[in-house]
Amino acid sequence: MLPCGILEWGVGTNNELEGKLTMKWLGVILLSMTTAIAAHGAVTKAVFGTMPDGKTVDVYTLKSDQVEAKVMTLGARVLSIRTADRDGKMADVVLGYSALDGYLDDQKTYFGAVVGRYGNRIANGAFKIDGHEYHVPVNNNGQSLHGGLVGFDKHVWEAKEIPGGVEMTLVSPDGDQGYPGTLTAHVKYTLTHGALRIDYSESTDKPTVVNLTNHTYFNLSGDAQSTILDHEVMLAADHYTPVNTVLIPTGELAPVAGTPFDFRKSTAIGARIDADNEQLKIAGGYDHNWVLNGKSGELKLAARVVDPKSGRVLTVTTTEPGVQFYTGNFLTGDKFGKAAEGNPKRSGFCLETQHFPDSPNHPAFPTTLLRPGVVRHSTTIFTFSTQK
Repeated sequence: MLPCGILEWGVGTNNELEGKLTMKWLGVILLSMTTAIAAHGAVTKAVFGTMPDGKTVDVYTLKSDQVEAKVMTLGARVLSIRTADRDGKMADVVLGYSALDGYLDDQKTYFGAVVGRYGNRIANGAFKIDGHEYHVPVNNNGQSLHGGLVGFDKHVWEAKEIPGGVEMTLVSPDGDQGYPGTLTAHVKYTLTHGALRIDYSESTDKPTVVNLTNHTYFNLSGDAQSTILDHEVMLAADHYTPVNTVLIPTGELAPVAGTPFDFRKSTAIGARIDADNEQLKIAGGYDHNWVLNGKSGELKLAARVVDPKSGRVLTVTTTEPGVQFYTGNFLTGDKFGKAAEGNPKRSGFCLETQHFPDSPNHPAFPTTLLRPGVVRHSTTIFTFSTQK
């Protein structure tokens, strides 16, 4: 809407100068409005499919002047992100499926989803709050992974359009997958120029633990069948959390210096991924949490990834204290859905900004405890650009 004064100024007057000035200001305002729309992007909604129970799954398309991102209500999930290479060629840089049945059939990869109530692992599916022990389903080598058997990735979230994006909401009832308290989670996706921003907020009516993250797999080449071993990664972390044989942190904050986990300088993912290192052998590659430099709660650099072939660059900033760098070690090429789509081993990498795995059982780790009356907020921004 244009200001009334602008509309009135010069209308019905014989003053030619005023009329020209009016048209000039109208042009400036319309240009600024067009620029703002292009920067923040248009948002459109469509039906992506129908769940077995008849519930509709919607997809929201966010478009800016640089990036197109699609997010669907099943799992508050990133479906695709299209961005240009150094020559201006657009391609999808995340792994996923073309139809809903692919996501329903695939119970292993968590492509693009917001995972919770507790992203990553909890040892033996057990933890204590105020002296009371809770048990949640184990679904990964005797551990609880990404919220249990029916995590947030398997729910259809409520959604509404917001300026430049979409807000997803899920209410997880008291006792859901064994977790205490009714938890209300909001996840906002907004797109501005080359930056896809994710804002999380959670509240509860009983003390509980929560650790939401996004599980998008990236392949900056735009070819989902190629490996990401030639991608060059920088992680802004001096320490990482070593794991035991079932990928649960030992509690140590180990220095990355002198190990294959030192990505403080940009290094190809494949340069040391098969090194003779016990931690790499346990995970079949990288599947560890890095302890980010800087303060938890403050927006800071987490990672920068470059695909030398396409020139695409992904920069990750976050308020979270850690990031799980996962190199698609457990992708097998299995085909899912009627379209029979799958992805080979190490064809995508994840940068899951988070609190540390198994934090409820490690008092020295940043706490994931959430109490009533507190609203927890966190932000992660994925910014896409190119280099020559």
